[in-house]
Amino acid sequence: MPKNMRLIYQYFVNIKPGRLVLWCYLIWYFVTLYFHFDPSPKIWINSVGISVVIGTALMLSVSGGGKANHWQTFRLYWMPFAVSSFAALIKSKGYFVIFSPSLYEVCVALIACVIFLLVVAVVKWTKAKTELPQGC
Repeated sequence: MPKNMRLIYQYFVNIKPGRLVLWCYLIWYFVTLYFHFDPSPKIWINSVGISVVIGTALMLSVSGGGKANHWQTFRLYWMPFAVSSFAALIKSKGYFVIFSPSLYEVCVALIACVIFLLVVAVVKWTKAKTELPQGC
C-alpha cells in the first residue's frame, strides 16, 4: 500500500467520534455548496474576512503560547469561513437551521454522511479483524 494511503488508513482506524462529526459537518457543507453555489465574489470575500477575524481570535484563545498543530489551525480558520459562507448561501431559501426545505437535498447530505461513516466502520472492522489472534 502506498505511504499516503497507509496514512489515510491509519487516520480512519484511529479517528475519534468528535472528528467523525466534524467530517459529517464538512460533507453537509459541500452538499449545500453543490446545490446552492453562488459565484458572487462578495460572499467569498466576506467569508474570508470573517474567517481571518474569528480564526485569529480562536487561535489566540487556544494557543497558550505553544506551537499550534497545523490541522487545528486550519480548522480554526476554516470553520468561521464555512459558517459564514453557508449562512450567505442559504439566506432566504427557506432553510430551518441547517436543513434545506428540499427533502432531496437533505437526503443527499444524509446519505453522503452515512456512506462516509460506513467506510470508516469497515476500515475499523477490517483492522480489528486482522488483529485477532489465530484460532479465534
